[in-house]
Amino acid sequence: MKNEQKLTTKVETNTEAGNKGKVVQATDPIIDVYFGYLTPPIGRALFIPEQNLTLEVIEYLRNNIVRCLALGKTNGVKRGTMVIDTGEPIKIPVGAKALGRVINTFGQPLDDLPPFEADTYSLIEKPAPDFESIENTMQILETGIKAIDFFSPFPRGGKIGFFGGAGVGKTVIITELIHNIVYSAKGYSVFLGIGERIREGFELVEELKSKKLLNNVVLIFGQMDETPGIRYRTAHTGLAIAEHLRDTTNKDILLFVDNIFRFVQAGSEISTVLGRMPSDTGYQPTLGQEIGKFEERIASTKNGSITSAQAVYVPADDFSDPAIQATLNHLDSIVVLSRELSEKKIYPAINHLKSSSVLVNPLYVKKEHYESVEQTRNIFERYDSLKNIIAILGIEELSPEDRIIVDRSNKLLKYFSQPFFSSEAYTGIKGEYVPLEKTIEGVQKILSGELDEIPEDNFYMIGTIDKAIEQWEKSKHSN
Repeated sequence: MKNEQKLTTKVETNTEAGNKGKVVQATDPIIDVYFGYLTPPIGRALFIPEQNLTLEVIEYLRNNIVRCLALGKTNGVKRGTMVIDTGEPIKIPVGAKALGRVINTFGQPLDDLPPFEADTYSLIEKPAPDFESIENTMQILETGIKAIDFFSPFPRGGKIGFFGGAGVGKTVIITELIHNIVYSAKGYSVFLGIGERIREGFELVEELKSKKLLNNVVLIFGQMDETPGIRYRTAHTGLAIAEHLRDTTNKDILLFVDNIFRFVQAGSEISTVLGRMPSDTGYQPTLGQEIGKFEERIASTKNGSITSAQAVYVPADDFSDPAIQATLNHLDSIVVLSRELSEKKIYPAINHLKSSSVLVNPLYVKKEHYESVEQTRNIFERYDSLKNIIAILGIEELSPEDRIIVDRSNKLLKYFSQPFFSSEAYTGIKGEYVPLEKTIEGVQKILSGELDEIPEDNFYMIGTIDKAIEQWEKSKHSN
């Protein structure tokens, strides 16, 4: 038997910055660079001085040519343009001085202020914490939003996802969470704007300024007009900043992501321009790996915790979409937003039957909380089963017991609507923060029948149940 010959390729990598190459091909956002015999390794940051453009090595080609992803606009890049090897992967400035600032993927200011003073520089691409260093506590992080705290309580150090199509209120809820949690908590927050509208980012900054909350928040934007490389790497920049704050301040860090689906889209665009074979659903073959690497870095350690709230756009309201399914696997709490409720002006438009949390368990929540959730869901399920009968025959044909179910279901649905601080300018209604105990108290009063005589309109867009009782008492006296 003949000896098999093994084909080996030796790639010589440089260890010092300053090595120069030249562009041999540029196809936005991909640039191929020739480096002679000193070939930079995958993940190395390169720089084009003429365009002030950063590249990231992502593939080896033939004859000492590396394929790079452009992290910025490629206007003006041509064959022969000089490229400099920085000698290290992409690093960004990190530190407590980033709080109160609006920055881009590279940690550079977007708020017309000087660059912030960095504690150190951190790699944006890092492994997740090892198993032994992770700490997991099943404690509720109260948000002050009735529907979330009741049906999908937020675990401290966990991950919660807000799922919905376009225009159902994902960004509004994220903004309200920032207001409520940052206002009441003693930790810091990091906001990632990935592939979203510039206008929304501007409005968020102005909202935080007006509420005097900006000083405890770092905002990183890679908006929809940016290249896919920028949008993709913005997610990792935010993680690096959140990890540094967690490890150096010993405080709870809140990481807000808007929108995780745009991160997936950016990865899909990159995969397409690289010529990789997509899956049968059109996504990149590395979809699960990319989401997994991002989500697993969001972790609590002995130094502190990172708690994440993520808006997830659902394309065509299709929850079977592979990107949605891949994201669901990593979440502790799920909040599903309903277009039907949004059209009925029930805000937040949360589908209470489809939303869930690992904390809704007798092991983690009080007995009255768990039992109230179960009873409320039973009423909503029974009401759903009666909808067709009501539509065909009318509510008059229902039994007295079923009429009570319908009445209490409508009251509960309206009770879980709530005026937001972030929407005061649009609704004219003052925002309300409702403690979880007061939410449970209100639900129990509705379930018990104690409030059966109060018309359901009194439960709409209120904070605590006391407001509904107060409005009913006023209307009785006025009549």
